[in-house]
Amino acid sequence: MEINYQEMIFQFLGGLGIFLFGIKYMGDGLQNAAGDRLQEILDRFTTNPFMGVLAGIFVTVLIQSSSGTTALTVGLVSAGFMTLRQAIGVIMGANIGTTVTAFIIGIDIGAYALPIIAAGAVLLFFFKNPKITAFGQVVFGFGTLFYGLELMSEGMKPLRSLEAFQELTLNMSSNPFLGVVVGTVLTLIVQSSSATIGILQELFSTDAISLNASLPVLFGDNIGTTITAVLAAIGASVAARRAALVHVLFNIIGTVIFVIILVPFTNLITYLQGVLGLNEPMTIAFAHGIFNVSNTIIQFPFIFALAWLVTKLIPGEDGAIITKPQHLNTTFIEHSPSIALGQAKEELERMKDFSIKGLEEAFMYLQTGEKKHKEKALQYEQGINNLDKEITSYLVELSSKALTPHESEEFSILVDSIRDIERIGDHMENIVELVEYKINKKVEFSTDAKNELEEMYRFTVDTLKTSYESFFAKNVELAQKAITNEEEIDKMEKQYRKKHISRLNERKCSGDAGIVFVDIISNLERVGDHAANIAEAIAIAK
Repeated sequence: MEINYQEMIFQFLGGLGIFLFGIKYMGDGLQNAAGDRLQEILDRFTTNPFMGVLAGIFVTVLIQSSSGTTALTVGLVSAGFMTLRQAIGVIMGANIGTTVTAFIIGIDIGAYALPIIAAGAVLLFFFKNPKITAFGQVVFGFGTLFYGLELMSEGMKPLRSLEAFQELTLNMSSNPFLGVVVGTVLTLIVQSSSATIGILQELFSTDAISLNASLPVLFGDNIGTTITAVLAAIGASVAARRAALVHVLFNIIGTVIFVIILVPFTNLITYLQGVLGLNEPMTIAFAHGIFNVSNTIIQFPFIFALAWLVTKLIPGEDGAIITKPQHLNTTFIEHSPSIALGQAKEELERMKDFSIKGLEEAFMYLQTGEKKHKEKALQYEQGINNLDKEITSYLVELSSKALTPHESEEFSILVDSIRDIERIGDHMENIVELVEYKINKKVEFSTDAKNELEEMYRFTVDTLKTSYESFFAKNVELAQKAITNEEEIDKMEKQYRKKHISRLNERKCSGDAGIVFVDIISNLERVGDHAANIAEAIAIAK
């Protein structure tokens, strides 16, 4: 029988596209049903590597993508929300969580794919309740996944009669390393191990490939899926690159171990297939699950060694900003409110440091246009937001306790200062966005404009430092100096605005340059206002 190559390729590629859409849509539905709490889950439930494994499994099952979980983890490490050791646990858990998709595929319900899609469509289009709609997404994605598999299966059936494919599978049976390479390359291209394992399940179910050839391809699929983490780490912090390398090493080490024990592992899978009466797709799912669970159990005791190894392979300061609170202890809320206030003040001091360093990075971004300064500034802003949320929650809990008049006053001052520093972080972010606009639009400032921006920038940061010093030292003299400086910042803003309008009229600057310049000095003026607010708390209290 002559093979229709066009039909075979179209069915396979179309089925693959529908399959990938199904996985993504089902993952989005699960995520919407759970709420946008994935980052919070990874942030709060990774106190130790074991909890990290469980969090990685849970999040991966929700979003149906180990690559997505790993990319999210790399981002959290880069932003300082998670340490490298915590991240290793999450990455291990993500590899286990991704096996759920293979087990879903192993359930032979392809014949019911279209009715399932229809049921999902009804839930999506005839109900307005967000939870029902999210469930509809899951059902629709579930059906689409199986429909895509059916199309791929039909497209791949003629492969059995292709002499070149038969020769390739024979070579993979005798040379497992070839199978590993095939699996790795295929997943690198598709960028979804769930998809390539789905393809493998269909090939195995149609007798196009033997179990001996399938297992090395499966190992390679796990190596190939690391590409997403590698791409997410490009240009990121040293800590993020280390997390991505851990993902690569974890799967390579696991593959090497299982290639060495390939014969007994194949015998084990064959035995389980016979004893449990597994169909072909479920057999591959079991192999995938056993590989990842065993790999995690084998390497889990060596998390510290993995962290040490990647630190040696990628040297340098990780540059990650620790954005989690370091001093908040809820025990003191109940037993010693005064100590609890002191702890909140220590975290406020960290917020203060983030705001000064972030403004300095934003200014470096303005001067150099280098992306690393933008990323650092935004990390500091994210750190300010996180500490704002954590300290505020801590103080809200403290507010229910009996406070002395002095403690009540300290409480009010802390709450107001937190709000001011959080707003300073917002203005820092505004400046970064303005600089990005300037770079994208190729806007150039005149020499006078550059000098004026630098002068106002430095004076504003100095004023902010003076304000903070007055606050933490309770120095009234410094507080008055900060308030006086703020008045000077207001004058500078008005003066420079007028000068820039003159330059625009004289056509020394473009209209875009005028907009960016005025918005930057306006944000600096607002930073000065918040610095004065912080200083006034000390001036009035005394």
